Amino acid sequence: MKKAEVVFIPFPAMGHIVALVEVAKLLVRRDDRLSSTVFIMHPTFDPSTTKYTESLVASTLPDRMRVINLPNLESISAETHGRNWLISLIEGQKPYVKEYVSRIRTQSELNPDSHRLAGFVFDTFATGMRDVATEFGVPWYVFSAASAAFLSCMLHLRSLHDEQGVDLTEFKNSDALLEIPSLVNPLPAKLAPTLVFKKDLLAIFLEHARILTEAKGILVNTFLEFESHAVNSLSDGKTPSVYPVGPIVKHVGDDRDLRSDESNNFRDVMEWLDNQPPSSVMFLCFGSWGSFGEKQVKEIAFALEHGGYRFLWSLRKPSPKGKIGSPSNYEDFQEILPQGFSDRTAKIGKVIGWAPQVDILAHPAVGGFASHCGWNSTLESVRFGVPVATWPLYAEQQFNAFQMVIDLGLAVEIKMDYQGNFFGDNEIIVSAEDIMKAIKYVMEQDSETRKKVKEMSKISEKTLMNGGSSYASLGHLIEDVMGNI
Repeated sequence: MKKAEVVFIPFPAMGHIVALVEVAKLLVRRDDRLSSTVFIMHPTFDPSTTKYTESLVASTLPDRMRVINLPNLESISAETHGRNWLISLIEGQKPYVKEYVSRIRTQSELNPDSHRLAGFVFDTFATGMRDVATEFGVPWYVFSAASAAFLSCMLHLRSLHDEQGVDLTEFKNSDALLEIPSLVNPLPAKLAPTLVFKKDLLAIFLEHARILTEAKGILVNTFLEFESHAVNSLSDGKTPSVYPVGPIVKHVGDDRDLRSDESNNFRDVMEWLDNQPPSSVMFLCFGSWGSFGEKQVKEIAFALEHGGYRFLWSLRKPSPKGKIGSPSNYEDFQEILPQGFSDRTAKIGKVIGWAPQVDILAHPAVGGFASHCGWNSTLESVRFGVPVATWPLYAEQQFNAFQMVIDLGLAVEIKMDYQGNFFGDNEIIVSAEDIMKAIKYVMEQDSETRKKVKEMSKISEKTLMNGGSSYASLGHLIEDVMGNI
C-alpha cells in the first residue's frame, strides 16, 4: 500500500497556524495512508501562539501527525526587519526545514513501508518556501486562510496591474466600481484590501498573487454552499484546482491550556453567559489586532448603554504609539470607559479583555456579533448561526464585510469602509447612533438576516461529514496527493 507524507508550513500567526494544524488533522484522520508534519516558524507574529504550539504535544495529536517547532531566530522580528521580516524569517528557517525533510526522505528510502514525501502545503504568505519543494522534486499546494472570493480578488487585481497597467494605489479614496469575478455585485474600489493602497505593500501582495498560479492546487477555508458563486468563478481553466475544505473552526480557547488569568476569565465569562436568556446578548470583539482610541470607545459605550440590549464587550488596549504588537488587556477599564458606565450597565452588560471567541459564539445566549470581519471570525459566526454587525479595520476585512452584507445578505453594516490602524487612534469616529442602529437590526429575532444565517449554519454542520461538499473536496485532494507518489 502506498503511503504519503504531507508537510505543512503555516504563516506564523495564531489564526493561520490553528487552521493549518486542523487541516493536517483532517487529512490523517480521513485516510490511513497519510501522515503529516507541521513546521512552526519562530519567532511568531503573535506572542500568544507560544502557549498554543506548546499545547500541541504528541498526546494531543492524532496518530501519524507531528508538529515540529523550528529553532527560534530571535534576531529576526517585525521591529528589527520591518516589512522584510517574513522574507528574512523564511530564508533563515529554510535550512532547518530541508534538514528535517531530508530525514523523512532518507527514512522512506531505507524502509519501503514508510511514508514517502508527496507534497508541501504552504500558507499563502509562506510560499517563499516553495523552492524547498522543488528541491525535493515534489508538488506544492497553497492553503488560503482567506475566502474563495478574496482569492479571486487577488488574482483579478494582479491581472489589472500586470496586464492592464492599472495603478491600484489610486483606488484608496476612489468612487470607482470593480467587477470582481467572485462577487455578484460590483465592489467599491475603496473596499479593496488595504495592502494595495501602499506601494511597498502592493508589491508584496502582487507577488503572492502571482505565486498562487504556480501551485498544483489551492486549499481554501470555506465551503461550496457558502461561497458557491466565488468557488465556481475560480473554475476558469487558468487557476489551479481549488479545494474548499472548511469551515475549519477552532480556537486556542478549545484547548483550555491557557494562562491562569485566561482560564479564570474563561470560567467567569461562561458563567455570566449561562445566566442570560437565549439569543439576548450582543457580543463585541474585534480580533487579535483590533482596538480603538478613547473617543471611539466612548461612542461604543454610549450605544451599548442606551441601546438597552445585553452585551459582552471584549475591550483591548491599543499598542503604544510606534510600537508594533497586538493589543493588551487594560488593568482597569475605568481608565478608558465613561465615568459610571460600569455601574449603570452592571445588570445588562459585561466588559472583558481577552475573549474565548469560539466558545462565546457557540453559547446559546449570544444573539449578535459586532466583528472586524476577519475570515476566521466570519466562518465562526456562520458556523454557530450568529448574525454579524460588520466593522472592518484592515487587510481584506472591508472586502469580507462587503461580501457578507451586500453579496450574501448574512450581515449588517456598522461602517463598511472604516479603516483602522494598529494603535487604536483614528480620525474617523463611528457615531453611537450608527452603532445602535446596526445592533438593533442584528438583534431582531425575526429578521431576514438571522433566518439566512441560521440556515447557513445548518449547512455548515454537515459539509465536513460524509456526503458533504467539503468532505468530497477533501477526498479529491487526497486522490491528487496520492497521485504524486
